[in-house]
Parts: sequence; structure tokens; C-alpha cells
Amino acid sequence: MANLCIIPARGGSKRIPKKNIKDFLGKPIIAYSILAALDSGLFDDVMVSTDDEEIAEIALNQGAKVPFLRSTETSNDYATTYQVLEEVLLEYEKMGSPFDYVCCIYPCAPFVNGEKLKLAFDTLVSYEFDSVIPLVAFSFPIQRSFRLDNQKISFFYPEYALTRTQDLEKSYHDAGQFYWAKVSSLLDQKNLITNNTGSIILSELEVQDIDNETDWKLAEIKYKMFCK
Repeated sequence: MANLCIIPARGGSKRIPKKNIKDFLGKPIIAYSILAALDSGLFDDVMVSTDDEEIAEIALNQGAKVPFLRSTETSNDYATTYQVLEEVLLEYEKMGSPFDYVCCIYPCAPFVNGEKLKLAFDTLVSYEFDSVIPLVAFSFPIQRSFRLDNQKISFFYPEYALTRTQDLEKSYHDAGQFYWAKVSSLLDQKNLITNNTGSIILSELEVQDIDNETDWKLAEIKYKMFCK
């Protein structure tokens, strides 16, 4: 059983310049993803897929491999995570190194650790899923969500307008940290989420999207309070 970790980290971040290597509480944020993968002991290879020489140098210094740079086709704003993973997996196959399982860890995911990676991998194998992703519950029922049109509100789901929030089914969203997948299923389905995808559940305290400077500060606060 051969496992590959892929950390996709292109250089063209617009909302937060050099986001993938920006300092996060004393070290480049990508270092947290690399070290979590290495410390887990789950992987035969931990590699960073990047088009950026500076990111590649930092990744190598943190112990990851960068056996090749990402192509221009998978370095633009529209390339999907699947396309990046497919490119890497096919390149490894060409080099004579096929893998059975792959884990994609995002470079701005400081809350990832070996325990979560192991739990998700065990879930993937034990239940024979195509893939496993970490989820976090929405903090408020989406059945009571509003749409806004020129300052006027209306319910997305008017049938639940009078339903007590505690009586509504809990809903979840992608935690945006990592994905585990069986390589054969991934390449066949060409998607990380299939009708045979499992999950592990994370708390709000260990999840934070990082899309702007405010998100970044919130992530640092959460990390200092709950992870250190």
C-alpha cells in the first residue's frame, strides 16, 4: 500500500500576496501542512505541486519533495484541485512510482495534524470509500437562510420559516483542509467527491477559511488558543 501526499501551492495569490508562504506565527504557513504530513508517518512521499521557485525552495527546506514544477495548464486561476492531482499522479506513474492512495492537503491549513489524517485514512480504508473529506457543521441552520435582492429579504426555504431551529436537520460544509482518495477511483471518477465519499467531523474551533487578512488574523487567534 503506497500513499502519496500532494500539497498544491501555486504562486499567483491575489487576495493575500504570497499567501502560501506568508508567515503564520513564526513560520511559512505551508510548513504546517508539510510537517503534519511528515509527522503522520502515513506517506511514502510528501510533495508540493507548485509553479513558483520560491515556494519550491521553502518546501524543500521544510522536508517536502518538488520532483517537478506544475505545468502552465494547472497554474491558472481556473484549474481545479482534481486537475492538479491528476497531473501529479500521472507524472509519478511515468516515473515508475504509482500510488494506491493520495491525500491532498491545502497549503493554508495550519489546523491539520497527524491525528486527523490518520482518522480520515482509516475511515477511507475501513469503509471502502472512494474518498474521505473533513466536514464542519454550519453554525446556523441553512434551512432558515435568506436571499437578498435590493435590500429586500426572502427565505431560500420558506417551508421552514416557522420551524424551530433545534428541530432542523444539521447540515455541514467542506472544512477546506484536506482530501483522502483511492487513486484508482479518483482517476476513474475524475472528482474528489463521489456517491461513495465518506467524512470525518471537525469542530468550528479547528476550522478557518483563509481568504483575506481578517480570516488570517482569526486563524492565528484560533491556533494560539486551541492548537498550541
